[in-house]
Order: sequence, then structure tokens, then C-alpha cells
Amino acid sequence: MRILQVITSLEMGGAETLVVNLIPRLQALGHTVDLCVFNGTETPLTNRLKKESPQTKIYALGHGVYNPLYILKLAKIMRGYDIVHTHNSSPQLFAAIAKVLCSVELVSTEHNTSNRKRDWKWYAPVESWMYGKYRHVICISRIAEEKLREYMRGDWQDETKPRYNRISTINNGVDVHAISNIVPDAGLLSLKEQRKAILMVAGFREAKDQDTIVRALSLLDKNSYEVWFAGVGVRQALVSQLAGKLGVSDRVRFLGLRTDIPNVLRAADIIVMSSHWEGLSLSNVEGMSAHRPFIASDVNGLREVTKGYGLLFPHEDAESLAAEINCLAADEAYYHEVAERCYKRALEFDISKTVSGYNSVYQSVAADGKR
Repeated sequence: MRILQVITSLEMGGAETLVVNLIPRLQALGHTVDLCVFNGTETPLTNRLKKESPQTKIYALGHGVYNPLYILKLAKIMRGYDIVHTHNSSPQLFAAIAKVLCSVELVSTEHNTSNRKRDWKWYAPVESWMYGKYRHVICISRIAEEKLREYMRGDWQDETKPRYNRISTINNGVDVHAISNIVPDAGLLSLKEQRKAILMVAGFREAKDQDTIVRALSLLDKNSYEVWFAGVGVRQALVSQLAGKLGVSDRVRFLGLRTDIPNVLRAADIIVMSSHWEGLSLSNVEGMSAHRPFIASDVNGLREVTKGYGLLFPHEDAESLAAEINCLAADEAYYHEVAERCYKRALEFDISKTVSGYNSVYQSVAADGKR
């Protein structure tokens, strides 16, 4: 079948990475899969997709996100596909409106447990109408599905209502074996020398909490540890200022936007994801795939994957995070035990399972559409 993926951009992020991972694998199953981006700025993920899947058509609508003119452009493109699959809030809404102008089945993925729009009571009827246009909504974690049902109430919580069957959970996935076997970045290995490197892979944005890692670093032995941040974003300057204020700037490395994250993961000693909230973090699963101990904030979206396998620390608790890091460094057997637990957990989120789940949804939606 012909499938169009629609997303705001291909800036580095979990939703964006998932789309780029899915497209060639769905094509390998015999589907025609193309991509529409609202902001067509070229990024490393764009280049990766073009290299791995040169047959993919990429429609760029402009350079913004909320331009209402995109609705007409999108409707024209959507007519050529059997299923249109949206990611992020503006594509969700614009595709629902565009559906009025064309006959196509809609699927969407919820990538987070929350967003600021859910605090706008006046907007709830708009979202209720919007979701009603979708044949199926996929949530990337069980907690994300629970939060969506709680937000939507009514039909979404009532198993006797037809709309109940339009929502399900398919966990995000990564290529676990590829990450596990990749060669560590030699340059980073030489940079850290005798220190242990604590790595967080994430953009510097509202949901992320790099600040707590910097505070934890200030509590750790200066000769034994350093922190690597892989990612870019609007909060990077604030995190850098905090590192300066706490006197740890010489032990914080800002690696920027990396396209070789698996190599970076394998060069680190401990992987940390410090967040205020998550859907299901791909960086979480990638970190667990690297045969390294993974430590996460005890928040929705991270707790679900990490608990019982990796380590959890209380939200924004730098002292607890520092204590966990010290325990791992002091006990080699414990270090390897946690790393092995994490790897086995990651195998449950292999990309092959994600692709199979999405393909099943598409087959079901296509069959329903013919009835």
C-alpha cells in the first residue's frame, strides 16, 4: 500500500528518528512509503534517509510549523496515498482538517505522555474532533496511552464504544544488535583519559533536565568523572552557565548534534536520561542497547522501561544521582550486572517488533477502510 509519513521536521529527536528508522523497513515489506515535512530544512536525519532510502519522496511544505496554508498543500499530497500517518501536534491537526478535502485513512502516533495543549480546557473539543478523524492512534508506551485516555475521557475509556479500538500501544524500538556491536568513538575514548564519562543524549529543551546531571557532577570527584551532552537546543546556554556557576565547566563536554550516537554511547561509561517527562525515550532504549548501565529520572515514560533493569533516581535529585554513579564505579560486578540487565531489557524494544506492530495497524486500517 502507499503510506505517507507526516512530521514537523527531521530535526534530531525521538519521533524524527523513529520515522527515519521505520521508512526503509516498511519499504522492505513491499509498501511505498514517502515523507512530508512541514519544515523542510536539511538535517543530518534528512541526509541519512536519502542515503538509506533514495526512493523515498520527501515533500517539504516550507520552513515553519503552524502555517495554515500547509493544509491545502497537504490535502493535495494526501490524495495520492492509502494511509497518512502523522507525528507531532500540528501535523495531527492539519491532516485531520485536510481529510475533509480528500478521501484517505488517517493514523497518528502519540509520542509523549503530555503536552501544553492538554492544559488548555478550551482546546479539548478541538482535539476530540481531531482524534475522531483518525482510524487508529498509536501510543509509544503504555503510560502514554493511559494519559491520552485520561485526557480524552468518554469514548476513549469505554470499551463498549467503537472508538475504543482505535487506540493501542506499540513501543518505540531501535536496532539493538547494531548498537551493541558498534565500535566506540576513538576520539572520545582518548579525550576522557582516566575519567569515567557520564553521557546524556537529548536536545536541550523543556522536557529535558540536563541541569540535574550538572549538579550531580559537582558532587563527584573531579578527577574521576566528566559529563558528555550529545544534542543541541534552546536551553544549552543555560546549562553551560550552570556548569560555570558550579565550577565544573572543564568537566562538561557539549558534543553538539551527533549523527553517530551509537559510537558515542559505546565510548561512554554510564548513560543517564534526566527528564521532567517522556513518552518512551528512544535514547533510553539506545542507552540500554550499548551494554552500559542506564540511569533515569523516576518519571512517566522512563520509569516504565527502566524499573527493575536499569537504575532510577528521584526527579531532580542530584545527590541520589551522584550516589548511584559512585556505586556503579566502586563495584565492578554491580556495574556489569546492571549493564547486562539493561541490554536484555533493550532486546524487548528491538525495531523489528515496532515495524511488525505498525505493519499490522496499517493492514487493519486498510481492511476497515474497504468495508
